[in-house]
Amino acid sequence: MKLQKQKSFYKEIFELTIHHFNKSKIYRKILNNFNFNKNKKYSIERLPFIPVRFFKHIDLKSIEDKDVFKILKSSGTSGQQSKIFLNTQNAIKQRIVLKELFERYVNKERLPMFILGQNPKNNGYSYDAKTAAILGFSMFGKNHQYFIDENNEENIESFLSQIKLKNKVLMFGFTSEVYSFFSKTLKNYKKKIDLSNVTLLHGGGWKKLEETKISNYEFKKNLRTNFNIKKIINYYGLVEQIGSIFFECPKCNLFICSKYSDIIIRDKDFNVLTNKKGMVQLLSLLPTSYPGHNILTEDIGEVVSNVNCEKKHKEKMFRIFGRIEKSEIRGCSNV
Repeated sequence: MKLQKQKSFYKEIFELTIHHFNKSKIYRKILNNFNFNKNKKYSIERLPFIPVRFFKHIDLKSIEDKDVFKILKSSGTSGQQSKIFLNTQNAIKQRIVLKELFERYVNKERLPMFILGQNPKNNGYSYDAKTAAILGFSMFGKNHQYFIDENNEENIESFLSQIKLKNKVLMFGFTSEVYSFFSKTLKNYKKKIDLSNVTLLHGGGWKKLEETKISNYEFKKNLRTNFNIKKIINYYGLVEQIGSIFFECPKCNLFICSKYSDIIIRDKDFNVLTNKKGMVQLLSLLPTSYPGHNILTEDIGEVVSNVNCEKKHKEKMFRIFGRIEKSEIRGCSNV
């Protein structure tokens, strides 16, 4: 199964590389610096990749300006934001794939949805990663309620009323906001709240929790012990590969590659690693309007082989440890 995926996935990734090479002058110039030859056969590990921070400094797109449908921007915690250019076709493709992955790994049923944030103002053209995530995942819920109301005040009564009726609820939030909600907001309630009917989906935001020193395991344990939440799903993804989400297995707590994505781990000399920590390289079949299909991220991860999980996943599994030190990032940019 994995070998079959490798063959078809490599073929499509190579074709995407050629597509962007032909359509984007800047990307072509970058690949020419690698001495890339589009008529040459490369293994998937040898295909040229670009550092994710290129998207912070260069407008990389493989479409004409008139065809730009949306511009997505990263959170920009370092002061600079990546800019991702989508045309209509690419935006539709991302929504279709995200729906497929969500239904496979999270839930097929559309549930009442409580979002730990404010209803985002979507101008239909340009918005940040947080807004993109909220709008993307909100497709899979109904009767949406937001923690921050229109008056910028906390609103949890609608959420608690659903819980009292023992209705199933989908809750979505960024990890730091989820942590704050449960450790501060609900802590003010004297009675213990049973949230066994809640499916909690969260992702990103770990950087803001560095001071708490809480691990993913402790994070889940606290929510299960104190609020009886049984289904907690973490996800990993970047705005540079929006829609290509990696969901976490609830049994072994490892992230799962899909048929649309792959991961390679490299050391500081860019050698491929297995069962060792290194720099995360992500590959995705989704980016067609911009050359984000093969990128070196600023995260540290590890591909795990021989996974002992009752789910018996057939795809590649991995874990993420956090961000690369700034000194290492500067070195990566020399690629």
